[in-house]
Amino acid sequence: MTPLEVQQLRDATPGCQSGIVHFNHAGASLPSQATLDAIIDQLQREARDGPMEAGEQGALLLEKARRAAGQLLNAPAASIAFASSGSTAWSMAFQALGPWQPGERILVGRHEWGGNLASMELAVQAGARVEVIPCDETGAACPVALASMIDSNVKLIDLTWLPANGGLINPAQAIGEVARRHGIPYFIDAGQAVGQLPVDVQALHCDVLKAAGRKHLRGPRGTALLYVRPDFLERLNPAQRDVFSAPWTAAGFDLRNDARRFETSEVSFALLAGLGNALQEMNRLGIERVWERVEQTSARIREALCQMPRISLHDLGSARSGLIAFNLAGWDAFELKRSLGLKRINIGANSVAYTPLDMQARGLTSVARISVSPLNTDQEIELLMDALRELRD
Repeated sequence: MTPLEVQQLRDATPGCQSGIVHFNHAGASLPSQATLDAIIDQLQREARDGPMEAGEQGALLLEKARRAAGQLLNAPAASIAFASSGSTAWSMAFQALGPWQPGERILVGRHEWGGNLASMELAVQAGARVEVIPCDETGAACPVALASMIDSNVKLIDLTWLPANGGLINPAQAIGEVARRHGIPYFIDAGQAVGQLPVDVQALHCDVLKAAGRKHLRGPRGTALLYVRPDFLERLNPAQRDVFSAPWTAAGFDLRNDARRFETSEVSFALLAGLGNALQEMNRLGIERVWERVEQTSARIREALCQMPRISLHDLGSARSGLIAFNLAGWDAFELKRSLGLKRINIGANSVAYTPLDMQARGLTSVARISVSPLNTDQEIELLMDALRELRD
């Protein structure tokens, strides 16, 4: 991306005009004015024409968003469902895979998102076991070790592709090749991947993939994507149904034969209009170019942090994402986040609950987290480093 293109992105983003430096894109990124306009336009349509009457236009915008999501993921539009959050989307798919039986096994990466592990408790209560895939020498989930764990009791392989607590990029495609070779369902939590780096669900060999709209896609909060491989759909029996996900037929209520079996009749068309705009913007910009910019920006930040005394980085893996986990000696991560916020610089902070298996394995109680976007500039990096030096001294 050229400097002019970056400036054009920033000019179209109200948050970049606020005087706040935003390095918390992994928490929630900054929407464009066009995304805000899409939300407001639908709300005004509902206020003017009636909320139900404006639903017809809202439904058209929803389907436009579905096609844009399919384009971004290299997936059929019919394989995309929308949900209110990534955790909701993942939990619905997981619960639909049941019922669970004693002795069944769920294999997860050590970096699994805490919300997914919480959902797995229902399976554990039924007698299933959650087991951790060993890491390789870089700290990433190891496909070779995974292959040695496979037996007839393995019912699910689940991977958090880019963990919330650092820059690791797990080998999602290699894990998927093991799952596909053995015919085992494979779920990917791509909450930090979609919108940051290229995602091709065909190449990943995944059966289910989820992502939140508010993170690197720059969509509104309260939106999420759920991809379900079409040939896998019949193996999922959602517990939550209504007249939309299971419409009435001559034979009674019947589940839809596409991913909309995970949707309900009551949705926020306004939020999904905003998400649709954000997805279209990402497709126009080009995810490969976004990823190149993220790699360049995060590399500069890592280099600057490495040169700063009393900073410890917590990167794992051989490839690094735009999430940079670190600690400043003598500072609690959440207090550091608060103090930087007072300087009008936003970063994130994670506790053990976010990634409990990995944090406990590494003896980490909390980490501060910088996460970047194509919106970030060299000047913002300098402001961040100056602020960290002031707090360090």
